[in-house]
Amino acid sequence: MSDEIKIPEVITVGEFANRLNVPVAKVITELMKNGVMATINESIDFETAEIIAEFLELKISKEEEPKKIQAKVKKESKHIEERSPIVAVLGHVDHGKTSLLDKIRETDVASGESGGITQHIGAYQVEVKKDGSKDKKKITFLDTPGHEAFEKMREHGARVTDIAILIVAADDGVKPQTKEAIKHIKNAKSQMVVAVNKIDKPGADPTRVRQELMAEGVSPHEWGGDTEFIDISAKSGEGIDKLLETIIAIAEVNELVADPTVSAQGVVVESRMEPGKGPVATILIQNGSLRVGDYIQAGETYGKVKLMEDEHKNKLDEALPSRAVRVTGLRSVPEIAELVQGFDSEKEAKQESEKSKKYSVVKRAGQVKKINADSMAEDIKLVDRQDLNLVVKADVVGSLDAIKESLNKLSNDYVAVKFVSEGVGDINENDISMADVSQKVVIGFKSKVSPQAEQASKAKGVKIIKYDVIYELISDVKKLIAEMMPVERIETVIGHLKILGIFKVSPKKTVVGGKIEEGKVEKNAWARLKRKGEILGEYQAVAIQKGVSEVESGLSGEECGVSFAEKVKAEAGDVLEFFTISEKKKEL
Repeated sequence: MSDEIKIPEVITVGEFANRLNVPVAKVITELMKNGVMATINESIDFETAEIIAEFLELKISKEEEPKKIQAKVKKESKHIEERSPIVAVLGHVDHGKTSLLDKIRETDVASGESGGITQHIGAYQVEVKKDGSKDKKKITFLDTPGHEAFEKMREHGARVTDIAILIVAADDGVKPQTKEAIKHIKNAKSQMVVAVNKIDKPGADPTRVRQELMAEGVSPHEWGGDTEFIDISAKSGEGIDKLLETIIAIAEVNELVADPTVSAQGVVVESRMEPGKGPVATILIQNGSLRVGDYIQAGETYGKVKLMEDEHKNKLDEALPSRAVRVTGLRSVPEIAELVQGFDSEKEAKQESEKSKKYSVVKRAGQVKKINADSMAEDIKLVDRQDLNLVVKADVVGSLDAIKESLNKLSNDYVAVKFVSEGVGDINENDISMADVSQKVVIGFKSKVSPQAEQASKAKGVKIIKYDVIYELISDVKKLIAEMMPVERIETVIGHLKILGIFKVSPKKTVVGGKIEEGKVEKNAWARLKRKGEILGEYQAVAIQKGVSEVESGLSGEECGVSFAEKVKAEAGDVLEFFTISEKKKEL
């Protein structure tokens, strides 16, 4: 058979045999020959499939995953219109991201009419006045859980943000998360604006911040660079108007446009299961328009839009580009960062979701069977690794994803973070039952506890720990992992004694005499018996004697006797290497 057979990145053994048109037993046999024990329903990766196909004298090639539709606007379209900029705020924890977003909400001229933000939907829109003008311009802010969600959107192929505000505290400067944020912003190809916050605090040094960011490749416009720096105080509001005006000016220069006449294209920025409403997703419309009654697909799920609301719980019939709306009507809760596409019929939306399901196994490629010596060695190395089994509930999918990704990074060679149960919504009895058979801890992030769960937790001795700040949650889990880290034995060589004579040898006692060649010897220290470099055993010294006196230790150049409470087969000329043993927990 000379034609190449198309194989996806990951495929089950059964489907692989079917595509090759060979018996499953033959494929399994070849896998076993190559050290892979896989059943008919288990998956193998493409590299493994390629090796097996070669043994079967068949040729295969990789089947390309269907490209996801991205929001792109054709400039030649007759219906293009200006759209609002989409902005995200990133930076180090405690540098003022939340305070800045709260202050911007207060600045919103429309907030007085609408009563402010009444629900967390992951994004919201504000109106601002241009300096010296009566015109009002809109800006959409993404209130994402953090850097992880931002990067996940980029990985899904969604260029979500037009402008990213990098917030840096003037009294603290560039931190590791600041550098991480710069990387994410550059990867997403978003235009950066730096907000130097907390300029009103003692020790604030905006110039130092600029110098530190210069070292990271972010150059201030006022110093001949290409990045706008705005000094602000999220607490007092100083500089906020200038920051918003700068965003509007950048948006105008970049000529951000969209075509509101086409089917909606966008991205999921938040999602959750809501009592009485079912799956609810916040969709940021990037191009086109979304209307109640439209059919949409988001990753592996699809549905018909039944209800649309803005961040103020106002019901909407239509959402235009750069608008974020809460939508009900999907069959299941979509993942954060999934691309959303509108379709003319339910059949088309369903077909697209089925394609995504078909390739979803690729996301779980870590579970596939591989021909890989390195992975086998890794498995052997981690045999003794302990599991920290966690039950985690969060208010929304975005928070849950951010928590899981952050906690997974804490796994190491000795302790692995495992999620025995995870979900969105209130902490219930099932969560308590799952925790009862693991670490007896349920972690809740902005999740309420049902009365039944409260009762069950007391009855079963399960601790419920609730958090409102992700970084506090991560910090506490770090402490749990630190407690589970193994104890490390530390040996410190303190001296060497050359044996000159053997005074007594019995099953219960051995006494030798010798000269301390270097260092010292101590009572109760351990001694390693060496003969011509070969180690013959390890024994604890129960007594050190100089002449007729028993002492605690002897120093270099001195002669002494050493007693052991067991039989030691020592000879004149052997060396005793004395060492102390201490223990400490391995560090994260």
